[in-house]
Amino acid sequence: MTRKIKILWVDDEIDMLKSYLIFLEEKGYSVTPVYNGIDALKILNEQIFDVIILDEHMPGIDGLTLTSEIHKTYKNIPIIMLTKNEEENIIENAIASHIVDYLIKPVNPKQLLSSLKKITDTEKLQQEKTLSDFYREFKKILNSINYAQTIEDWLSIYRNIVFYDIELQKINDTNSLELIEAQYKEANNAFSKFVKNNYLTLLINDTNNSIVMSQNILQRKFFPFLKHNNKAILLLIDNLRYDHLLFIQPLISKYYNVETNLYFSILPTATAYARNSIFSGLMPSEIQKLYPNLWIDETEDDLKNQYEQELFNRLCIRNGIREKFFFKKIVTTDDSRRLLNEINGLLNNFNYGVIIYNFIDILTHTQPQSKPVKEMSSNNFSYRNLIYSWFEYSSLYQIIKICSENNFSIFLTTDHGSVRIESPIKILGEKNITTNLRYKYGKNIKYPEKEVFIISNPSKAFLPQTTVAGEYIFATNNDFFAYINNYNQYVKFYRNTYQHGGISLEEILVPFSYLTLK
Repeated sequence: MTRKIKILWVDDEIDMLKSYLIFLEEKGYSVTPVYNGIDALKILNEQIFDVIILDEHMPGIDGLTLTSEIHKTYKNIPIIMLTKNEEENIIENAIASHIVDYLIKPVNPKQLLSSLKKITDTEKLQQEKTLSDFYREFKKILNSINYAQTIEDWLSIYRNIVFYDIELQKINDTNSLELIEAQYKEANNAFSKFVKNNYLTLLINDTNNSIVMSQNILQRKFFPFLKHNNKAILLLIDNLRYDHLLFIQPLISKYYNVETNLYFSILPTATAYARNSIFSGLMPSEIQKLYPNLWIDETEDDLKNQYEQELFNRLCIRNGIREKFFFKKIVTTDDSRRLLNEINGLLNNFNYGVIIYNFIDILTHTQPQSKPVKEMSSNNFSYRNLIYSWFEYSSLYQIIKICSENNFSIFLTTDHGSVRIESPIKILGEKNITTNLRYKYGKNIKYPEKEVFIISNPSKAFLPQTTVAGEYIFATNNDFFAYINNYNQYVKFYRNTYQHGGISLEEILVPFSYLTLK
């Protein structure tokens, strides 16, 4: 039996509205009438209501004042205001008070019913449509996965999966959530095979840069963006996934028109490789060869991204970009506060700038060590919510707002994504092999060959080779590498955390957005 929608109707002339009450009761609503705001607040402490209807003009507590009092405690109850007053300032005050609908007396009963249905049924109808669309599209997406042959195919598949992933989060339907999780795994399994079979060929044959990848994204997308915008910022948020960006996009859209696309991150999908490749416009082995003093090998302890500004300057010169850029890298909260204090001055003195923001990457690396963080980001839904909460109250969001106020457009991108790891792969190796959980570089590594992607000749993948007979191996899907020594403890520590460096849709197909002025 369907639960009746409970309505609290507050009006000092409620006795004259009995025909409306009867009409709503006949339509399946349960209506509780009260004569004034004091009685309304009292009954709200005793009962739960789905909707409140109230008169704008009442003796004692008027409608707008009552609305303000109700929202102090019951923020989520939708309110419909009835009034004889059509003055613009009254309507504006009602809207500002978060009243969901505003009806002019005398109200037609069907008009009132329509307003109620819009409030009570819209969410239900939208959820039903989302589920219906998803179940219909599920088989189509599965079929697309089975026949995907190009990067464009995979971009389309990933967009569709992420779209329904985010939409289904709003519904929280157990069956559909299990299906979307299964579809991610099915897609990642097939995508990993695609990368294994095609990655080296793509790198070697794509001589005209037809595929947007780490090493050409600035030349292909950012530099043309500069030519069309007198003032522009390159904003790189480290480890920002496509679904993360779509989730925070409504916040950004308050200040910018947003057009979001995807590009292909190189392997390893790790900051040291992908981000240096972005800022240099070169593949890692090319950086090592052309600028040996600007490349830090895996075996060295120094920070791997300390020369990004110099690499970017040289890329600009090679492409005939003569404009001066400010260049800011944000790693700590103090860095973030300083930039917020400085941003207006920078925007006044420069027409172009680069900002690198490292929060999400730091969050990911903190996850295994922090039980609260691990619990708050235990799945894609909670991970997105955590990033949304951070972004909404971050200095970065304030900086984006300030950029819009100063008429700066923004090219927003990232270097790689991350994937939640589940299945360990046992490996053995010498002490000097790399520590990343999703890829390894070194020699004499023992591993199950069928379960990994192997690049035995790094030069073919434009990767540095710092040891003789050194090779790269990559985990795929939700796998990760675990040493046999202390295996159980290692697996328990890292399982169900988000990592990057390997092969998955979430790590490789990453976003870039044009944020243009409204």
